[in-house]
Amino acid sequence: MTDAVQARGLRKNYHGTPAVDGVDLDIADGEIFALLGPNGAGKTTTVEILEGFRKRDGGDVRVLGEDPQRAPRRWRYGIGLVLQNASDMADMTVAETVRHFAGYYPDPRPVEEVLDLVGLTEKAGRKVRTLSGGQRRRVDVAIGVVGRPRLLFLDEPTTGFDPEARRQFWALIRRLSEQDATTILLTTHYLDEAEALAHRVGVIAAGRIVAVDTPAELGGRASAEATVRWTEDGAPRHLRTDRPTESVRELAARFDGEVPGLTVTRPSLEDVYLDLIGNP
Repeated sequence: MTDAVQARGLRKNYHGTPAVDGVDLDIADGEIFALLGPNGAGKTTTVEILEGFRKRDGGDVRVLGEDPQRAPRRWRYGIGLVLQNASDMADMTVAETVRHFAGYYPDPRPVEEVLDLVGLTEKAGRKVRTLSGGQRRRVDVAIGVVGRPRLLFLDEPTTGFDPEARRQFWALIRRLSEQDATTILLTTHYLDEAEALAHRVGVIAAGRIVAVDTPAELGGRASAEATVRWTEDGAPRHLRTDRPTESVRELAARFDGEVPGLTVTRPSLEDVYLDLIGNP
């Protein structure tokens, strides 16, 4: 696999204070990559440099094979953006809005195809201002993909969504990834969203990438000690162990069958994330 994004030693200072302090990052073609980090960690600055909207102070960056700081206009056609606070043309219809943005690209997708892709065919004639929050976000995605981008940036795409709308949006992102092999860089504060969508996760803290791995393996999560919990003599009990299967077998033998209240858990993605960024 080739890399849609390559960054080495990426740096950016504000008034002498490093916001991005030597970031190394690789994102493969066709990958969904989630970049996680607390506010002020350098996440937004890193993404803006990759998008070509902010100049770096040091390091080497290649996005779709070009330096975003010096890339020609044609490079921009391969980039799609879905910003956190996207603006829309509220008094235009959904179809008119998508058609307007399609006009900026040399080879856009047909409007009808885009509306079908994002699940807005039945809303094509509705004015954008009449849509629900989730539907308006789908318009943002339609605008982001109408130019056939190879790389799509999604910035906090489901903030404010209810659970049903979030899961519908997740299905759309998976469809984009699987159907078109679109590379997606996702920033989100929802760890369940990163776990549900991302092939790999990167955690940035204090301007540095502190871990990159699959959601299941991040921070040694898969091999971390498990917690076995059960109820005995009317009281909750628990045991931390790196051999949970053996512990469960011993409990089953002791109880001669079903173990009351039995659960086996390993650290959640949230547990690992908080540890990586230095939270207690």
